[in-house]
Amino acid sequence: MKLVKIHVHKDDLPDSLELKGSVAIDTETLGLNPHRDRLCLVQLSDGSGVCHLVQISRDVAPAPNLLKILNDPKILKLFHYGRFDIAILYKTFGVLTTPVYCTKIASRLTRNFTSKHGLKNLCSELLDVEISKQARASDWGQRTLAIEQQNYAATDVLHLHELKEKLDVLLEREGRTELAQACFDFLPTCAKLDLLGYVDLDLFNHS
Repeated sequence: MKLVKIHVHKDDLPDSLELKGSVAIDTETLGLNPHRDRLCLVQLSDGSGVCHLVQISRDVAPAPNLLKILNDPKILKLFHYGRFDIAILYKTFGVLTTPVYCTKIASRLTRNFTSKHGLKNLCSELLDVEISKQARASDWGQRTLAIEQQNYAATDVLHLHELKEKLDVLLEREGRTELAQACFDFLPTCAKLDLLGYVDLDLFNHS
């Protein structure tokens, strides 16, 4: 599937946009510390090849249309490493996103023959699609995003629907669909624990 179009919005999705079914979501921040680094961009795609980029201002304004999607129990939100994205969305907007699906978790539950579960690896190995990660380390807080940044951000959500289809087959084959769902259901709680400082603590450990 090829990208049809990228739409860039300021602070919220337009009132006229309607996304249903399942929506791939990713975020870009100024760093990887959710307590220090603010949310700058939210990317969304419904699997049609069209990507919506929502730039989030430093002084966060209400985003009712975006939050409606995050809150909608009928819309499955697809992430790759959703743990971070769910946490930063919760910290920024106070909304705990559900229901969710994480392609990284699905890969780790099924592809134990490899230690490479990044989005670039999954796209290459499961979809035979090569994606670039060159724009990852860039300033996402800029008022105007460069075309390279827009393309990079779109790529992070463009293939998640296809990856889910491939990974669902593997989960079913290995008898781990129910286990994966339990992991997905726990992700929002995991994100809250991360924000409380339990990132490196194993609550289930005996010690």
